[in-house]
Amino acid sequence: MEYDFDRVVNRRNTNSEKWDLGNGKDILPMWVADMDFRTAEPVIVALERRVRHGIYGYAKIPSAYYEAEADWWEKRHHFNIKTQWIEFSTGVIPAISAVIQAFTDPGDRVLIQSPVYNYFDTSITNNRCEIVRNELKNVDGRFEIDFEDFERKVSDERVKIFILCNPHNPGGRIWGKDELRQLGEICLKYDVLVLADEIHRDLVYPGKQYIPFVSVDERLLSHSIICTSPSKTFNLAGLKTANIIAANEEFRKKINRSLNINEVAEPNVFGIEALIAAYTEGEEWLDQLLPYLQKNLNCLLFFLHEKLPGLKVTVPEATYLVWIDCRNLGIGSKELSRRLLEEGGLRVSDGRTYGEEGEGFIRINIACPTAVLIEGLNKMEKVIQSML
Repeated sequence: MEYDFDRVVNRRNTNSEKWDLGNGKDILPMWVADMDFRTAEPVIVALERRVRHGIYGYAKIPSAYYEAEADWWEKRHHFNIKTQWIEFSTGVIPAISAVIQAFTDPGDRVLIQSPVYNYFDTSITNNRCEIVRNELKNVDGRFEIDFEDFERKVSDERVKIFILCNPHNPGGRIWGKDELRQLGEICLKYDVLVLADEIHRDLVYPGKQYIPFVSVDERLLSHSIICTSPSKTFNLAGLKTANIIAANEEFRKKINRSLNINEVAEPNVFGIEALIAAYTEGEEWLDQLLPYLQKNLNCLLFFLHEKLPGLKVTVPEATYLVWIDCRNLGIGSKELSRRLLEEGGLRVSDGRTYGEEGEGFIRINIACPTAVLIEGLNKMEKVIQSML
């Protein structure tokens, strides 16, 4: 079927974190990673069928769930996993926290590549570990890895885990095979566990290709853990469903124990049905979504080039999130975000949310109908032009 991504769906007064969290009626939210598109029709049908059953008791995970996850890996990403490698979690962040708890002691260190998704920081500090940062280099609007600094920090015997964001949020980089292999070799050399957050793996722009971290070297299978979810791909975050992929059986035992200690291993009836339907019948929807996101990205790039040429874009290869360099405005990202909100009615993400390296940047979400995107860009232009 043909999907209408131009359709504007009113999400106000639906208890939406994006649209109802402290937003006035005139505030346009383009911040949190939550799409404004209805999900794939097979998912809706599957959920409606489950709702009509009328009883929503405790759920167990059927084999069809694990098979759907494994089949999606093979069909979409040409990588084979075994169903027994999969551990359920209520979300990627609970999964990351559970892994950190399972493989560290208080005072240990965890390495991240900043600027990066801010809840990595939260998971690390909540488990009483220290954050070590390998700062990414922004080279002509493209993130690059400082491998010399990376190895120096991984060699610290107190560093136990490296959290990889692949594809990267907020930069939208798809790390290449050589980059992933080099990261893996360094971590193997110093016996540092790699925890790969690959939640954005499906949201890749036409002509680009995501590479699973563990696919670049078979040795990494027994030394790495991957976290995935259909939540970003199919806009299902509210269903609290994610998976941890670990080929190492001893790792899975530790992870399972940690998940159960924290009581984040119990599925809900709707998340199960949604994942199965999404991965077995939702590919057509995704194949139509990605060109639409590309169209929105092109729209943003053209608009900024024509109307706000002082802003520089880190053009994403994946994700529907765009990292914008506003340093030429001579105003901090906190103040810029405040003015966009209070003067323009536009809520964006302050770049400092993702680390001090994000000072002077903002992140915006373009996963919305094009008309809504243009409305947001017009709001942005109005505020910034008033500052010049």
